[in-house]
Amino acid sequence: MQPTKLGIYMVKRIVVVGSINLDLVAATQRIPSAGETVAGLSFRTFPGGKGANQAVAAARVGGSVSMVGKVGTDAFGVQLRESLEEFNVNTEAVEIVPGSSGVALINTDAKGENAITVVAGANAHLSPADLDSNIDVIRRAGILLAQLEIPLETVEYLAAIAFRERIPLMLDPAPARSLPLSLLKCVDWLTPNETETCALTGQRPGELSDKSIEDAANALLDRGSRNVILKLGARGCYVALSNGTRELLPAYPVHAVDTTAAGDAFNGALAVALLDGQSPLESASWASAVAALSVTRPGAQASMPTAAEVDRFLDDSRSTKSAR
Repeated sequence: MQPTKLGIYMVKRIVVVGSINLDLVAATQRIPSAGETVAGLSFRTFPGGKGANQAVAAARVGGSVSMVGKVGTDAFGVQLRESLEEFNVNTEAVEIVPGSSGVALINTDAKGENAITVVAGANAHLSPADLDSNIDVIRRAGILLAQLEIPLETVEYLAAIAFRERIPLMLDPAPARSLPLSLLKCVDWLTPNETETCALTGQRPGELSDKSIEDAANALLDRGSRNVILKLGARGCYVALSNGTRELLPAYPVHAVDTTAAGDAFNGALAVALLDGQSPLESASWASAVAALSVTRPGAQASMPTAAEVDRFLDDSRSTKSAR
């Protein structure tokens, strides 16, 4: 067994069921409005997909990770599978299907913000039957991670398996959409960002004020999720637990280069810390540090830090605070 940098030997695996994409990233001074053409500053490709991003994030900080997903028969598919394996993610449950792999078209601006269009490709073919085919992989999980870039019926079926097998399920409800109560009631850790929180609670984007954060988290708890962590970017993350804990953890101050996959970095790291036996607040704080480091670098999986890098970042952060 390989010890994580948190100091505890991990026994159970993290199993991620979700999307595997190639990200096509164009950097611009600002993200164009509808009908507008702007000059690009650079273009790069990165392995991505919310599922694969979370798998890599967890593996980079010491997690034992298996991926359940699909790639296409195009050249992207070979590249994406090899990339996962290079990051020590087990791909025995990643199937190759005819057609194109998933892709994401990403614009990033000078402030590190982004606009993303996702084309599902092979991800759209991940079905409930595939989960049955890989039930042995799923049953080895200490925690399951899921997102919404695969068919909703597959996510719902995974939630039913998690409930039946008593495996904690962490759901990243992205892309933003409303969700059935039957799904939310099977979720142990619901981790929406601000946009997704508004979609789930019926608010307009931008309406989540500091005063309404607790109400939004309580509303999601009332709908069945056992624990809720709202990922609020520069405002930090708000932790609302079934035991009554309510706490806003501040974000780590960094210079953001590219916020793509910051939420995925958070989820992957959160899963590792929870499996390591850290408390939810400790886990969320550590995951925030992982996410903060990720936004200082371009790309999705390429931006994920190692545990050693996180340790150095936290040491530097403590030193800076003590010097003030």
